[in-house]
Amino acid sequence: MDNAELGAVGVIGAGAMGSGIAQVAATAGHPVFLCDAFEGAAERAQARIAADLAKRAAQGRLPAEEAAAIAARITPVAAAADLPACVVVIEAIAEDLDAKSALFEELGRTQPAATILATNTSSLSINAIAPAAAHPSRVLGLHFFNPPPAMKLVEVIRGETTVQDVLDAATALVVSWGKVAVRCASTPGFIVNRVARPFYGEAQRMVQEGVADPATIDACLRSAGFRMGPLELTDLIGQDVNLAVGTSVWNQTSRDPRYAPTPFQQGLVAAGHLGRKSSQGVYTYAADGTATDNVPDDAKVAELLASGVVTNPVARTLAMLVNEAVDLVDRGEAGSGDVDLAMTLGTGYPKGPIAWGREIGFRTVRDQLLELDAAFPGGRYRPSPALERIS
Repeated sequence: MDNAELGAVGVIGAGAMGSGIAQVAATAGHPVFLCDAFEGAAERAQARIAADLAKRAAQGRLPAEEAAAIAARITPVAAAADLPACVVVIEAIAEDLDAKSALFEELGRTQPAATILATNTSSLSINAIAPAAAHPSRVLGLHFFNPPPAMKLVEVIRGETTVQDVLDAATALVVSWGKVAVRCASTPGFIVNRVARPFYGEAQRMVQEGVADPATIDACLRSAGFRMGPLELTDLIGQDVNLAVGTSVWNQTSRDPRYAPTPFQQGLVAAGHLGRKSSQGVYTYAADGTATDNVPDDAKVAELLASGVVTNPVARTLAMLVNEAVDLVDRGEAGSGDVDLAMTLGTGYPKGPIAWGREIGFRTVRDQLLELDAAFPGGRYRPSPALERIS
């Protein structure tokens, strides 16, 4: 389709996420208008995108004419008020509710009433953002995953006021961009960041409890088909980033013990041990990014995998992942197919947690959680009521 037939797309925030979204929309043929609060940031982002596309063309991965055309569709503008009338405006600014609310208030005044207004937030409530905009019925979440050009998944998040036509139009739009859309209500963490919390938290707790060293626990999870263990993955994400998302989910769920941040991770962040980016996290990193001390105890791995649920990293983690996913579906916040698709595409899990629950047996998962709840009272391991009904 000629790009003249497609409406303009506005992207606010020219960091890695915003510029990636701009590239996705431009690749699909839209004229894209990119702006950022920092002077010159949008121009620098457009130049980086153009250079990356040119490099891909030089490597034979993209026709040179196409690379140039994509780059030419991205136009930097000075501010949100300078955006033309758009089909959709997607903001990817800092995770700050006040800043996002102020931006949506401005967009509500400056964009036509038919423009879809979307936030790329990973942890803030759509219901808290939408009221700032005129016509909040057209506000929703479009949560892309980093890097947007490579990652297929987009969470399409409905707020309490989002109307069905807007939800359908936004879903169709991101699908036309070559993405896989999953739908979710505006629940803390949405699908991926909500369901994934136990993957990180259980590993951290097992280190605290002395079940095994981090490298051995990571090796156990890799043996189950996960591409990375949870401790090395949080080092890659950034301990501070992962803690911030987890803390946001915890606060938005009235500090439910399921999501309570661990002293282990809090201690890492307080010490400045943020992971690969600081050369020290759970592990210590050489200049090339290799962890010098990620060496598992193979005998201990075999021992743990043969143990009961309290000390078996795989059984314990899967029980919690299945419980979280089942609970999300039971609350009507997402469908089981969308949950499994989100977790396989968004996090690279070898299986979706609902499918995994069927394989393990929901009754077995319930029994494992009851055993964990007896060993660690306090509510973290309470089984979802849905497990009783489906087991």
